[in-house]
Amino acid sequence: MLHLALVVCRGGEPAASTSAVTVIGPIDRAFARMYNFDFAGAEAILHEYSKVQPEDPLTYSVTAGTYLFAELDRLQILQTEFFTDDRKMRSKGKLKPDPALKIKLVKALEEARRRANGRLAVDPEDTNALFAMCMAAGIETDYTAFVEGRRWRGLKMAHQANTYALKLLSKEPPFYDAHHTVGTIEYIVGSLPFFLRWFIRFDRVEGDKQIGIDKLNQVAEKGRYFRPYAKILLAVIHLREKQPRQAAKLLEELARDFPENPLIRQELAKLTVR
Repeated sequence: MLHLALVVCRGGEPAASTSAVTVIGPIDRAFARMYNFDFAGAEAILHEYSKVQPEDPLTYSVTAGTYLFAELDRLQILQTEFFTDDRKMRSKGKLKPDPALKIKLVKALEEARRRANGRLAVDPEDTNALFAMCMAAGIETDYTAFVEGRRWRGLKMAHQANTYALKLLSKEPPFYDAHHTVGTIEYIVGSLPFFLRWFIRFDRVEGDKQIGIDKLNQVAEKGRYFRPYAKILLAVIHLREKQPRQAAKLLEELARDFPENPLIRQELAKLTVR
C-alpha cells in the first residue's frame, strides 16, 4: 500500500486537528489539492512556497508525493481492485514509468533529504525534518514497489520509513501521522504467510493486522496531513476483510470532503452497485 496524506473537511478545506488552533498553510493547501487529484495545482502551491521558505524540507517531500500520486493515477494503480485482488496485482504486467517524472521525483527526494539532514544536524528532534525524512522514505518505497514492480525490494526499503516514524511517535504528544507508516507496515506484515515473516522484521512491529488497523484509525481520527489517506487505506482494508459497509462509509466521507476527486466517486459507485 501507500504512504502519503491531511485534515480536510467539507469542500476540501483543512479542518482542525488535535490542537486547539490549526494554522492552515501552503502544505495543507497542497495536500488538499492533491487529494482532489489536482496535481498541477498542488505542485504550483509548493513551488510558490519554496520561494518563500526554500529550506523547509517538507515542501520537497510533498512535491515528490504529488509526483508519485500522479504516476500511480496515470498507471491506473490507485483503483481498489489493484489492492483487494492479489491476482490482479500480480498480473498487472510490466508497467512503463514516465522517465521524466522519475527524474523530477528523485530530485525532489534529494532536496528533501538534503534540507532535512541539515536541520537535523542542528536539532535532532526537529519534527518537521523528521516527518520530511519519513515521508521521503515512504515515497521511495512505494515508487519501488508499485511503479517499478519490485514489491519485495520495496517492503525491505520500508525499514527507513519505520525508523523515522517511531522517532516521531516517541514525542509527547506523538506525531499522529506517523502511525500511518507503522500501521501500514503492521498490516502488510500481518498479511504475509507465516514463513515469509521470518525474513521481514521491523522494529516494534508484531505482524498483527488488527494492531495495524487500530493505528490507522488513530490517524483517521487525529492525524493532520495523513487523515484522509488513512481513510483510503482503511476502506481498502475493509474491502479485503469482506466488510463492504465500513468501506462504503469511509468512501462516502471522502467523496464529501474531496468532491473534485473522480476516482473516489467511481469507487463508491462500484461498491454501491455490488
